[in-house]
Amino acid sequence: MALSNKQKEKISIEVIKTLVTRFESFPEDASNNRNAPFHEAFLKAFSDKLNGKVSDTPFFISLSSWLQGLNTTLGQTFFENIAHHLSNGEKREYTSKRLGNLQLRQNQRNHIAQILADLSNTTSIPNLNSENELLFTQYNDGIINAMDFSADVFIEDTTSVIAIELKSVKPNSGEMKGEKQKILEGKAALYNHFPGKQIHFYIGFPFDPTVNPTNELVTSHDKSRFLGSIINMNKYFEANESLVANELWDLLSGQQNTMEEILEIINAISTTSFLLKFQLLSDNTQRLIPCYRNQLLEWNLFSEIELIDNNNSIIQTIRTDRNLTRIYNKTIFDNKGNYNSERYTTLKEFI
Repeated sequence: MALSNKQKEKISIEVIKTLVTRFESFPEDASNNRNAPFHEAFLKAFSDKLNGKVSDTPFFISLSSWLQGLNTTLGQTFFENIAHHLSNGEKREYTSKRLGNLQLRQNQRNHIAQILADLSNTTSIPNLNSENELLFTQYNDGIINAMDFSADVFIEDTTSVIAIELKSVKPNSGEMKGEKQKILEGKAALYNHFPGKQIHFYIGFPFDPTVNPTNELVTSHDKSRFLGSIINMNKYFEANESLVANELWDLLSGQQNTMEEILEIINAISTTSFLLKFQLLSDNTQRLIPCYRNQLLEWNLFSEIELIDNNNSIIQTIRTDRNLTRIYNKTIFDNKGNYNSERYTTLKEFI
Protein backbone atom coordinates (compact mmCIF):
# COMPACT_ATOMS: atom_id res chain seq x y z
CA MET A 1 0.00 0.00 0.00
CA ALA A 2 1.50 3.30 -1.12
CA LEU A 3 1.19 6.73 0.40
CA SER A 4 -1.97 8.60 -0.57
CA ASN A 5 -1.85 11.42 -3.10
CA LYS A 6 -2.58 13.90 -0.32
CA GLN A 7 0.38 12.64 1.70
CA LYS A 8 2.64 12.73 -1.34
CA GLU A 9 1.55 16.28 -2.05
CA LYS A 10 2.22 17.47 1.49
CA ILE A 11 5.66 15.85 1.49
CA SER A 12 6.43 17.36 -1.91
CA ILE A 13 5.49 20.84 -0.68
CA GLU A 14 7.88 20.44 2.26
CA VAL A 15 10.65 19.40 -0.14
CA ILE A 16 9.99 22.37 -2.42
CA LYS A 17 9.96 24.81 0.49
CA THR A 18 13.22 23.41 1.85
CA LEU A 19 14.96 23.60 -1.53
CA VAL A 20 13.83 27.17 -2.21
CA THR A 21 15.17 28.41 1.11
CA ARG A 22 18.46 26.53 0.72
CA PHE A 23 18.97 27.81 -2.85
CA GLU A 24 18.66 31.35 -1.52
CA SER A 25 21.64 30.86 0.78
CA PHE A 26 23.78 28.58 -1.37
CA PRO A 27 27.34 29.98 -1.72
CA GLU A 28 27.77 30.35 -5.48
CA ASP A 29 31.32 31.57 -4.84
CA ALA A 30 33.36 32.85 -1.94
CA SER A 31 33.76 36.43 -3.20
CA ASN A 32 31.27 37.67 -0.64
CA ASN A 33 32.37 35.25 2.05
CA ARG A 34 32.72 36.70 5.52
CA ASN A 35 36.25 36.94 6.77
CA ALA A 36 37.10 33.67 8.54
CA PRO A 37 40.80 33.93 9.40
CA PHE A 38 40.68 31.46 12.29
CA HIS A 39 38.98 28.78 10.21
CA GLU A 40 41.49 29.22 7.41
CA ALA A 41 44.40 29.16 9.83
CA PHE A 42 43.30 25.91 11.42
CA LEU A 43 42.59 24.30 8.05
CA LYS A 44 46.25 24.74 7.05
CA ALA A 45 47.04 21.80 9.32
CA PHE A 46 44.83 19.63 7.10
CA SER A 47 46.10 20.95 3.76
CA ASP A 48 47.67 17.58 2.88
CA LYS A 49 44.37 15.79 3.51
CA LEU A 50 42.41 18.41 1.52
CA ASN A 51 44.85 18.40 -1.39
CA GLY A 52 43.10 17.24 -4.53
CA LYS A 53 39.72 17.36 -2.80
CA VAL A 54 39.30 21.03 -1.90
CA SER A 55 40.75 23.66 -4.21
CA ASP A 56 38.97 26.71 -2.80
CA THR A 57 39.27 26.97 0.98
CA PRO A 58 36.99 30.03 1.41
CA PHE A 59 34.28 28.29 -0.63
CA PHE A 60 34.77 25.12 1.42
CA ILE A 61 34.19 27.14 4.61
CA SER A 62 31.07 28.73 3.13
CA LEU A 63 29.76 25.36 1.97
CA SER A 64 30.36 23.86 5.41
CA SER A 65 28.27 26.64 6.94
CA TRP A 66 25.54 26.04 4.33
CA LEU A 67 25.48 22.31 5.08
CA GLN A 68 25.14 23.05 8.78
CA GLY A 69 22.13 25.20 7.93
CA LEU A 70 20.64 22.32 5.92
CA ASN A 71 21.19 19.97 8.86
CA THR A 72 19.38 22.43 11.13
CA THR A 73 16.48 22.78 8.70
CA LEU A 74 16.06 19.01 8.38
CA GLY A 75 16.35 18.40 12.10
CA GLN A 76 14.15 21.22 13.35
CA THR A 77 11.53 21.51 10.61
CA PHE A 78 11.53 19.03 7.76
CA PHE A 79 11.54 15.70 9.60
CA GLU A 80 8.98 16.94 12.11
CA ASN A 81 6.59 18.23 9.44
CA ILE A 82 6.88 15.04 7.40
CA ALA A 83 6.12 13.02 10.54
CA HIS A 84 2.96 15.05 11.11
CA HIS A 85 1.81 14.64 7.50
CA LEU A 86 2.29 10.87 7.64
CA SER A 87 0.63 10.29 11.01
CA ASN A 88 -1.94 13.10 11.28
CA GLY A 89 -0.15 13.91 14.50
CA GLU A 90 1.08 17.20 15.91
CA LYS A 91 3.73 18.71 18.14
CA ARG A 92 2.45 19.02 21.70
CA GLU A 93 3.98 20.82 24.68
CA TYR A 94 2.83 20.22 28.23
CA THR A 95 4.42 23.22 29.90
CA SER A 96 3.23 25.97 32.21
CA LYS A 97 3.30 28.38 29.24
CA ARG A 98 1.42 26.18 26.79
CA LEU A 99 -1.07 23.48 27.73
CA GLY A 100 -0.16 23.53 31.41
CA ASN A 101 1.77 20.94 33.38
CA LEU A 102 0.33 17.48 33.73
CA GLN A 103 0.32 15.80 37.11
CA LEU A 104 2.10 12.92 38.77
CA ARG A 105 1.55 10.97 41.91
CA GLN A 106 4.38 11.18 44.42
CA ASN A 107 4.90 7.41 44.15
CA GLN A 108 5.43 7.77 40.40
CA ARG A 109 8.05 10.46 40.98
CA ASN A 110 9.77 8.28 43.59
CA HIS A 111 9.88 5.33 41.20
CA ILE A 112 11.30 7.53 38.43
CA ALA A 113 14.07 8.73 40.74
CA GLN A 114 14.91 5.15 41.71
CA ILE A 115 14.88 3.91 38.12
CA LEU A 116 17.29 6.68 37.10
CA ALA A 117 19.56 6.05 40.08
CA ASP A 118 19.72 2.32 39.39
CA LEU A 119 20.47 2.87 35.70
CA SER A 120 23.09 5.52 36.46
CA ASN A 121 24.83 3.24 38.95
CA THR A 122 24.46 0.25 36.58
CA THR A 123 22.80 -1.71 39.38
CA SER A 124 20.08 -2.49 36.85
CA ILE A 125 19.68 -2.51 33.08
CA PRO A 126 16.83 -0.93 31.12
CA ASN A 127 13.65 -2.98 31.32
CA LEU A 128 10.67 -1.33 29.66
CA ASN A 129 8.07 -3.75 31.02
CA SER A 130 9.12 -3.45 34.64
CA GLU A 131 9.50 0.32 34.38
CA ASN A 132 6.03 0.68 32.88
CA GLU A 133 4.59 -1.55 35.57
CA LEU A 134 5.88 0.86 38.21
CA LEU A 135 4.61 3.94 36.39
CA PHE A 136 1.29 2.67 35.06
CA THR A 137 -0.39 2.06 38.41
CA GLN A 138 -3.26 3.88 40.08
CA TYR A 139 -1.62 5.42 43.13
CA ASN A 140 -3.61 7.37 45.71
CA ASP A 141 -0.91 9.48 47.33
CA GLY A 142 -0.08 13.17 46.85
CA ILE A 143 -0.41 14.94 43.50
CA ILE A 144 2.49 17.00 42.13
CA ASN A 145 3.23 18.75 38.84
CA ALA A 146 5.21 16.84 36.25
CA MET A 147 8.26 18.47 34.73
CA ASP A 148 7.79 20.38 31.48
CA PHE A 149 7.92 18.06 28.51
CA SER A 150 7.04 18.05 24.85
CA ALA A 151 6.68 15.53 22.06
CA ASP A 152 7.75 16.38 18.52
CA VAL A 153 5.05 13.99 17.32
CA PHE A 154 1.92 13.36 19.38
CA ILE A 155 -0.71 10.91 18.13
CA GLU A 156 -3.91 10.12 19.99
CA ASP A 157 -6.54 7.65 18.86
CA THR A 158 -9.34 5.79 20.63
CA THR A 159 -7.12 3.30 22.44
CA SER A 160 -3.61 4.74 22.64
CA VAL A 161 -1.33 7.74 22.84
CA ILE A 162 1.99 7.69 20.99
CA ALA A 163 4.60 10.34 21.71
CA ILE A 164 7.88 10.57 19.80
CA GLU A 165 10.92 12.70 20.47
CA LEU A 166 12.80 13.15 17.19
CA LYS A 167 16.55 13.27 17.74
CA SER A 168 19.68 14.03 15.80
CA VAL A 169 21.48 10.88 14.73
CA LYS A 170 24.45 12.20 16.72
CA PRO A 171 23.04 13.27 20.11
CA ASN A 172 25.22 15.26 22.46
CA SER A 173 27.32 13.35 24.96
CA GLY A 174 25.53 12.95 28.28
CA GLU A 175 22.11 13.65 26.75
CA MET A 176 20.59 10.23 27.31
CA LYS A 177 20.04 10.44 31.07
CA GLY A 178 18.04 13.64 30.66
CA GLU A 179 16.03 12.09 27.83
CA LYS A 180 15.25 9.07 29.96
CA GLN A 181 13.99 11.25 32.80
CA LYS A 182 11.83 13.27 30.45
CA ILE A 183 10.30 10.16 28.89
CA LEU A 184 9.65 8.48 32.23
CA GLU A 185 7.92 11.60 33.56
CA GLY A 186 6.07 12.05 30.29
CA LYS A 187 4.75 8.50 30.27
CA ALA A 188 3.62 8.67 33.89
CA ALA A 189 1.88 12.01 33.37
CA LEU A 190 0.19 10.88 30.14
CA TYR A 191 -1.02 7.71 31.88
CA ASN A 192 -2.77 9.88 34.48
CA HIS A 193 -4.13 12.31 31.91
CA PHE A 194 -5.47 9.70 29.46
CA PRO A 195 -6.95 6.97 31.66
CA GLY A 196 -7.61 3.68 29.95
CA LYS A 197 -5.32 4.36 26.99
CA GLN A 198 -2.05 2.61 26.21
CA ILE A 199 0.89 4.99 26.49
CA HIS A 200 3.97 4.75 24.27
CA PHE A 201 6.89 7.19 24.27
CA TYR A 202 9.75 6.69 21.81
CA ILE A 203 12.96 8.33 20.70
CA GLY A 204 12.96 8.52 16.90
CA PHE A 205 16.01 8.67 14.62
CA PRO A 206 15.23 9.59 10.96
CA PHE A 207 18.01 7.41 9.51
CA ASP A 208 20.92 5.21 10.51
CA PRO A 209 24.23 6.98 9.77
CA THR A 210 26.20 3.76 10.39
CA VAL A 211 24.76 2.14 7.24
CA ASN A 212 27.34 1.67 4.49
CA PRO A 213 25.51 2.57 1.24
CA THR A 214 27.99 0.57 -0.84
CA ASN A 215 26.71 -2.73 0.54
CA GLU A 216 23.58 -1.85 2.54
CA LEU A 217 20.30 -0.22 1.62
CA VAL A 218 20.31 3.43 2.70
CA THR A 219 16.82 2.92 4.14
CA SER A 220 17.87 -0.04 6.27
CA HIS A 221 19.29 0.02 9.77
CA ASP A 222 21.40 -2.02 12.13
CA LYS A 223 19.77 -1.06 15.39
CA SER A 224 22.26 -2.74 17.69
CA ARG A 225 25.22 -1.16 15.89
CA PHE A 226 23.65 2.30 15.70
CA LEU A 227 22.41 2.47 19.30
CA GLY A 228 25.77 1.18 20.46
CA SER A 229 27.42 4.15 18.77
CA ILE A 230 25.48 6.62 20.95
CA ILE A 231 27.10 7.32 24.31
CA ASN A 232 25.00 5.86 27.17
CA MET A 233 22.08 4.96 24.92
CA ASN A 234 22.10 1.30 25.91
CA LYS A 235 22.74 2.26 29.51
CA TYR A 236 19.40 4.05 29.80
CA PHE A 237 17.16 2.66 27.04
CA GLU A 238 15.96 -0.69 25.81
CA ALA A 239 16.23 -1.09 22.06
CA ASN A 240 12.43 -1.15 21.66
CA GLU A 241 12.15 2.33 23.19
CA SER A 242 13.62 3.77 20.00
CA LEU A 243 12.58 3.84 16.36
CA VAL A 244 15.34 3.95 13.76
CA ALA A 245 15.15 4.79 10.05
CA ASN A 246 12.45 2.80 8.21
CA GLU A 247 10.79 1.53 11.41
CA LEU A 248 10.17 5.15 12.45
CA TRP A 249 8.63 6.17 9.14
CA ASP A 250 6.63 2.94 8.82
CA LEU A 251 5.12 3.39 12.28
CA LEU A 252 4.13 6.96 11.42
CA SER A 253 2.43 6.03 8.15
CA GLY A 254 1.09 2.67 9.26
CA GLN A 255 2.53 0.92 6.22
CA GLN A 256 5.80 -0.45 4.89
CA ASN A 257 8.49 1.10 2.69
CA THR A 258 7.60 4.65 3.71
CA MET A 259 11.20 5.85 3.91
CA GLU A 260 11.75 4.62 0.36
CA GLU A 261 8.74 6.61 -0.84
CA ILE A 262 9.91 9.76 0.94
CA LEU A 263 13.33 9.50 -0.70
CA GLU A 264 11.73 8.86 -4.11
CA ILE A 265 9.75 12.10 -3.74
CA ILE A 266 12.85 14.07 -2.71
CA ASN A 267 14.93 12.62 -5.56
CA ALA A 268 12.24 13.44 -8.12
CA ILE A 269 12.12 17.10 -7.06
CA SER A 270 15.72 17.73 -6.02
CA THR A 271 17.39 17.96 -9.42
CA THR A 272 19.67 20.49 -11.08
CA SER A 273 16.64 21.81 -13.01
CA PHE A 274 14.69 22.50 -9.82
CA LEU A 275 14.85 26.30 -10.04
CA LEU A 276 13.71 26.37 -13.68
CA LYS A 277 10.77 24.12 -12.87
CA PHE A 278 9.89 26.18 -9.80
CA GLN A 279 9.96 29.34 -11.90
CA LEU A 280 7.64 27.70 -14.43
CA LEU A 281 5.09 26.89 -11.72
CA SER A 282 5.39 30.43 -10.36
CA ASP A 283 4.40 31.94 -13.73
CA ASN A 284 0.63 32.46 -13.85
CA THR A 285 0.62 32.88 -17.60
CA GLN A 286 1.78 29.29 -18.13
CA ARG A 287 -0.96 27.53 -16.20
CA LEU A 288 -2.93 26.22 -19.13
CA ILE A 289 -0.08 24.84 -21.23
CA PRO A 290 0.56 21.06 -21.13
CA CYS A 291 4.09 21.23 -19.68
CA TYR A 292 2.75 23.14 -16.67
CA ARG A 293 0.29 20.37 -15.83
CA ASN A 294 2.99 17.76 -16.44
CA GLN A 295 5.23 19.55 -13.98
CA LEU A 296 2.48 19.59 -11.37
CA LEU A 297 2.09 15.85 -11.83
CA GLU A 298 5.84 15.24 -11.56
CA TRP A 299 5.88 17.10 -8.24
CA ASN A 300 2.68 15.50 -6.90
CA LEU A 301 0.78 18.80 -6.76
CA PHE A 302 -2.60 17.17 -7.18
CA SER A 303 -4.62 20.06 -5.74
CA GLU A 304 -3.39 22.38 -8.49
CA ILE A 305 -4.11 19.73 -11.13
CA GLU A 306 -7.68 19.63 -9.84
CA LEU A 307 -7.97 23.39 -10.28
CA ILE A 308 -6.51 23.32 -13.79
CA ASP A 309 -8.77 20.47 -14.88
CA ASN A 310 -11.74 22.50 -13.72
CA ASN A 311 -10.45 25.87 -14.87
CA ASN A 312 -13.40 26.65 -17.18
CA SER A 313 -15.90 26.00 -14.41
CA ILE A 314 -13.97 28.22 -12.01
CA ILE A 315 -13.67 31.07 -14.55
CA GLN A 316 -17.38 30.95 -15.39
CA THR A 317 -18.32 31.05 -11.71
CA ILE A 318 -16.08 33.90 -10.55
CA ARG A 319 -16.68 35.92 -13.76
CA THR A 320 -16.09 39.58 -12.98
CA ASP A 321 -15.87 39.28 -9.20
CA ARG A 322 -12.86 41.46 -8.44
CA ASN A 323 -11.77 39.77 -5.21
CA LEU A 324 -12.11 36.24 -6.56
CA THR A 325 -10.24 37.20 -9.72
CA ARG A 326 -7.40 38.52 -7.61
CA ILE A 327 -7.29 35.26 -5.67
CA TYR A 328 -7.35 33.27 -8.92
CA ASN A 329 -4.38 35.26 -10.24
CA LYS A 330 -2.19 34.66 -7.19
CA THR A 331 0.87 32.47 -7.66
CA ILE A 332 0.73 28.99 -6.16
CA PHE A 333 3.99 29.53 -4.24
CA ASP A 334 5.43 32.58 -2.53
CA ASN A 335 9.11 33.46 -2.88
CA LYS A 336 9.95 31.27 0.13
CA GLY A 337 8.39 28.19 -1.44
CA ASN A 338 5.28 28.21 0.75
CA TYR A 339 2.24 26.77 -1.00
CA ASN A 340 -0.81 29.06 -1.20
CA SER A 341 -3.34 26.66 0.29
CA GLU A 342 -5.81 29.49 0.96
CA ARG A 343 -6.06 30.11 -2.77
CA TYR A 344 -6.80 26.44 -3.43
CA THR A 345 -9.43 26.26 -0.67
CA THR A 346 -11.25 29.33 -2.04
CA LEU A 347 -11.24 28.22 -5.69
CA LYS A 348 -12.17 24.63 -4.92
CA GLU A 349 -15.59 25.81 -3.80
CA PHE A 350 -16.39 26.72 -7.44
CA ILE A 351 -15.70 23.28 -8.86
